[in-house]
Amino acid sequence: MTVIADADRAAAFCRRLRNSAFVAVDTEFMRESSYWPRLCLVQLAGEDEAAAIDPLAEGMELAPLFALMADRAVLKVFHAARQDLEIFVQLSGQVPRPAFDTQVAAMACGLGDQIGYDAIVHKLAGVAIDKDSRFTDWHRRPLSARQIAYALADVTHLRTVHERLAAMLAQNGRAGWIEGEMAALTSLETYRMDPGEAWRRIKTKIRKPRQLAALRELAAWREETARRRDLPRNRVARDELLERIATQRPGTGAELEAIRLVPRGLAKSRDGKAMLAAVQRALALPEGELPRREAKPSASGAPAVLVELLKVLLRACCEREGVTPRLVASAGELERFAADGSGPLASGWRHELFGRDALRLKQGRLALASDGDGLKLIALE
Repeated sequence: MTVIADADRAAAFCRRLRNSAFVAVDTEFMRESSYWPRLCLVQLAGEDEAAAIDPLAEGMELAPLFALMADRAVLKVFHAARQDLEIFVQLSGQVPRPAFDTQVAAMACGLGDQIGYDAIVHKLAGVAIDKDSRFTDWHRRPLSARQIAYALADVTHLRTVHERLAAMLAQNGRAGWIEGEMAALTSLETYRMDPGEAWRRIKTKIRKPRQLAALRELAAWREETARRRDLPRNRVARDELLERIATQRPGTGAELEAIRLVPRGLAKSRDGKAMLAAVQRALALPEGELPRREAKPSASGAPAVLVELLKVLLRACCEREGVTPRLVASAGELERFAADGSGPLASGWRHELFGRDALRLKQGRLALASDGDGLKLIALE
């Protein structure tokens, strides 16, 4: 089992991998104490060799690795790719392309909703992964032989998984299904978080526009501060604190100090003053610029019973075709289609697999009936 800690050897390894048709890729990182993930290990497996590059090694240069990730002639294979791709975007400014996510492909092959790596390796490669090293502190050195073996297993078995999935997609004609998913996953815009949109990540019961404006300003301040200090968001300010301040909208340090959950001394600190300034920006906004929570389609025209029927139909169609429902439509997309017939279900392979029948059901031209343990579709036209 190989860990490469020399820049010249790493460069030579990456050059050799550029002759492969595909490269299995995984990363080990830590982010418990930082905003940005801290890359600790990069595992790579070509068709004939596998090794891990140690980015923490003295004098290590990652430019050859980034060149490999940017090589359009080499397919990069990941499992549950988003976090790995985010790391490469943060370090190199580019998304590895082309990419293949075995978790997405598994959904197109009916192997489960967001199936984990251990499960898919067991199912397709017949191998049980040793999980004892999964909670490793990957920042510490030296790594043990067992830790290295665990890390490399994440790419050596991934080669087999990719090959089996590619064969299944070729057989069932669904390779094109995941192209759109990969296009979104490898779009640079996917990894560009606008601080002004950070408030949408907060689970809140706030609905009043002026309070939402305060929450938006506070969340944007927190996002920018967390990035600048390279700290987790909740180390700067917890969601509950932002929500409480947005609700109370204090105008002075004394009013801020009077709010429950506000730490002693915060009002006089630089952060406290920044929070008060964020609230003041929200209070100064004209009514037309205040944010509002979008109404759910089902609450603005789509009968709830129709949405539930579409969910049943979706399960029936996906069972018939052997595909995971999550890949075809989310709950929000079902509600949108029920409301106005728009969205991804209105065209493409999703329409062929489900959208056409969903439209017929909506128009009263299709009925559902029990058929033993399943459902059958009855045309009414």
